[in-house]
Amino acid sequence: MDTNSRRARSHRWIWIVSIWLGFGLVDAAQTVFVMRGEGMHHAWGRLFWTCVAGWIPWALATPLGLWLGRRFPPVKLRPVRTWVVHLVACAGVGLIFSAFMAWMDIAFNPYARHSPAGSFTRVWADKFDSGILTFLVLYGAIVTVSYVLDSRERLALQQTETARLNEMLSKAQLDALRRQIEPHFLFNTLNAVAGLVREGRNDAAVGMIVGLSDFLRRVLQDSTQQQVPLGEEMEFAQKYLDIQKVRFAERLQLSVEVPRELYRAQVPSLILQPMVENAVKHGIAKRAQGGAIRIAASHRNGVLTLSVCNDGPSLPVGWEMARSGIGMSNVRTRLQSLYGDAFELNIRNQDTGGVEVSVSMPFAVAMPRREG
Repeated sequence: MDTNSRRARSHRWIWIVSIWLGFGLVDAAQTVFVMRGEGMHHAWGRLFWTCVAGWIPWALATPLGLWLGRRFPPVKLRPVRTWVVHLVACAGVGLIFSAFMAWMDIAFNPYARHSPAGSFTRVWADKFDSGILTFLVLYGAIVTVSYVLDSRERLALQQTETARLNEMLSKAQLDALRRQIEPHFLFNTLNAVAGLVREGRNDAAVGMIVGLSDFLRRVLQDSTQQQVPLGEEMEFAQKYLDIQKVRFAERLQLSVEVPRELYRAQVPSLILQPMVENAVKHGIAKRAQGGAIRIAASHRNGVLTLSVCNDGPSLPVGWEMARSGIGMSNVRTRLQSLYGDAFELNIRNQDTGGVEVSVSMPFAVAMPRREG
């Protein structure tokens, strides 16, 4: 923190010196060239450098003006104390500037006068009187810049806080999705295990328990990753379907149409599981003969599309008005948190029968993970 603070102060001073030096050089050049163009005779070198050096008090007073601009932002007519503070500060800087210019005028005589310029007090008063309007403009500019910079800093902090809260919301939604795996699935799986044991199919029961263990470990692990490679998400969906295939046996048919080159594509973690679960619950479990599920992925024009189809019953008329399931509602909210409006979630009946759920999102490739 100390190093960053010193670096910030150093950068601030570089900007302050650069800006006021620029003002000084422009002012000095304009003064010298205009006077020479009018045929005047002065000590041009001394006049140029005294004009440049005359901006030193404003450079030194800038940090004070910036601090007062943040501490007492002049954006309202009240309180009166704000304006009193700024007027006193402006007058103080003006007096210091006038005194400095009066001293240089007497000490270096840049205008090459043959007679003394007068007493220090008189020259000081003349400099201050003739520069009041300039003092107000310059001090007002410093305070305005301070207010603008402070507003930008507050806006940046608000944007950072908003991004942090959105990330926390997305993580909370992911955690909620992990804990919203259909309870009936767990109960049905355990009942299926008990049935396999009663039938003497112990190897199948053990395999189902192992699959359930891997599945639950993946769901409950405390992962902070919001996005994973599509290949990893496919492995998780496969674990879920392996358990369901033991339960439904030959009643569940699965086909996968996901090109290998898309396995590195970034997708939200646990995006396929609720889509597959809906296909099993509404498309397979309700039919005595079971059915087929197809998982597909495609990439076109920078958009990745995932779809899960089943050949079960079609959606009834007016299903859009019915309340969405927790899993799919959670999916929609997470997609909106991650991609804003740059996604599509569609649920529709297929012409050949059954239901298709598809998700389209911006295509991005996952970077290889570093080991260790």
